[in-house]
Amino acid sequence: MRLGRRLAVAVCTLVVASGTAGPALAQDPAPSTLQVHAPPQRADVTVAAEVALAGEDGSPVAGATVLVERRVDGSWGSPVSLVTDADGRASLDVRLARDADDNVLRASYDGDAGHAASATGPVRLRLEKRSTRLRVSGPGRVVDERRVTVEVRWQTLGGLGVSGPVNLFRRDRGGDWRPAARVRTGEQGWAAITVRPRVDTRWKARARPLDWVTGDRSGVHRVDNVPPGDPVRLPDGAPRPRIELPAQPHAKGRGPHAVVTRVPGAVWRQMTGRTWHRGCPVGRASLRLLRINYWDYHGYRRRGELVAHADAVGQLAGALEELHRKHLPLRSLYREDRFGWSDRLHGADDYRSMAAGNSSAFNCRGVVGRPSTLSPHSYGRSFDVNTWENPYRSAQGTVPNEWWMSHSHARVAWRSTTHAVVQVMARHGLRWTYGTGDTQHFDAGGGPARMVSRWSLCGGVVCD
Repeated sequence: MRLGRRLAVAVCTLVVASGTAGPALAQDPAPSTLQVHAPPQRADVTVAAEVALAGEDGSPVAGATVLVERRVDGSWGSPVSLVTDADGRASLDVRLARDADDNVLRASYDGDAGHAASATGPVRLRLEKRSTRLRVSGPGRVVDERRVTVEVRWQTLGGLGVSGPVNLFRRDRGGDWRPAARVRTGEQGWAAITVRPRVDTRWKARARPLDWVTGDRSGVHRVDNVPPGDPVRLPDGAPRPRIELPAQPHAKGRGPHAVVTRVPGAVWRQMTGRTWHRGCPVGRASLRLLRINYWDYHGYRRRGELVAHADAVGQLAGALEELHRKHLPLRSLYREDRFGWSDRLHGADDYRSMAAGNSSAFNCRGVVGRPSTLSPHSYGRSFDVNTWENPYRSAQGTVPNEWWMSHSHARVAWRSTTHAVVQVMARHGLRWTYGTGDTQHFDAGGGPARMVSRWSLCGGVVCD
């Protein structure tokens, strides 16, 4: 009886255990792998971006919906829905942009009962760089004081314009290369700057690589600065000055642009001990500084200066203004203190000034060849013009050369009162006092009575 009861309990327990067991647990979806790939290609070309979805064992996941997004200007665009084929693949046509940041895709898969969700993260499609050519061009010459446009053109070898920053470099005649401008080419690959160079210049450009193109360096473009006036043409046999002066600054303003001021402190310090010293018949208060534009022998407009007596500076300015209007040139117009002290003259070195062909006015010194006699230039009312081509017969001989004493020139050397320069001077009260004895010398009217009889004061010798 006890054995039967135990057997019945065992059978009941087995039935309950098998009848009350819950359903089996579902398995987790298998991991999946999502990839985006496209072959390298140049910008502005459409490429097929391929999406591949595979299971854990590498088997393709077919019929799955994959969302693909593209980033443009830093923001993700609306997703595009793709369905994988039997090979677990789908493709999307993408026109590659020139900016690499706009060629970024990402894909996502939400998963299904058998495969877990997956995503790629940002994937940058590779760009093949196009080769480029950078050129600098423009006119090959510019008339001085006028403007010229220097152009930059950056293109692919296929002719597409490249938009981007370009560094432009400039070298002035006799100088080194230096940065000139940073320009940005437009969609057509073109940019330009307008300059007024005033000297011969050379130009070149450099562009660094961009995402879609290589960089390049241009060749050198030359822009010659040509004079606005007619250069002086001297006879082949004419001697050249023994001293060559640097060109003075470019003209300032339009026309002669004459400016008369009292002698500034800095100028007076340069004059003292050269063109002025103790014992001179005039002082700083009686003198004026004239700055004025003139035409030089090369056909360019320069800005020179001279010091003259306050009573005469207006006449000198008027004469120089007319010389400018008539394009009658000067070699240079430096103050004579530039040439230093001369023991022979007891003033600034007029020998050096003449050897350079310089034109000048005030210089408290002795007469050339007769230093014990005070020169008319000591009063600031005398003006020597184009001294190399217009010599002076001194007591010790003709200076600065003898060749020009027997020659004339329609624009720069005169041997009679009919010459254009002599007539201009006369119209402004500047006398050609000594004629062919001192061809360079002119005197303003007025001044001390003792200046009227210079010929007798100098013992019958020209008194420059």
